[in-house]
Amino acid sequence: MAQLARVQSFGVSQDGVGAGENQSTDQPFGDGVDPADLHGWRFGTASWPGRADSGGNRGLDDYLMHDYDRNIGAEIMGRNKFGPVRGPWPDHEWQGWWGEDPPFHTPVFVLTHHERPSLTLGDTTFHFIDASPAEALAEARAAADGKDVRIGGGVSTVREFLDADLIDTMHVAVSPITFGKGLRLWNSPQDLEDRFFIDTLPSLSGVTHHLLWRR
Repeated sequence: MAQLARVQSFGVSQDGVGAGENQSTDQPFGDGVDPADLHGWRFGTASWPGRADSGGNRGLDDYLMHDYDRNIGAEIMGRNKFGPVRGPWPDHEWQGWWGEDPPFHTPVFVLTHHERPSLTLGDTTFHFIDASPAEALAEARAAADGKDVRIGGGVSTVREFLDADLIDTMHVAVSPITFGKGLRLWNSPQDLEDRFFIDTLPSLSGVTHHLLWRR
């Protein structure tokens, strides 16, 4: 079975914004973007990996969350998803947003023009690579042990892989909010219908799930 490159449970607003500008430690998603606005639907599911209790909903949102880490063997993320540090690393003190046990549990390839030694936290190892999307995907596939590779974001990284025509499937959750400005994944999902089949599933949470797979 072919290894897929997948975008999974990626959140955007009704106007396609997935993050604001001017990311900082105080504003991980940038100016004016509260992660709860984009990802609250995830946090409320029984399958949310960060859930510490046995609650959560088990409706459509939860059904789709099951696929977040199903058959994922590696992740690729942009440097801005790993953290707000820009330019050459001043030191190696910053180790990501996720503490001592990040939720990935696979090799993670962080795209950066300023490499640094690999970092292992729990059962997740971050590799910092200066590579094109095609080169990064080849490296991630080799590390994924036959499983799929998740293109984890942020927005600019997903756009780079879309522009390189390297994504096989996407699940994008559109929340009922409009930001007006920020980093935009698309103007509408129909922007991609020349390359992808698209199905749309509205949820009782108010989120609309768009499922895209390569034609």
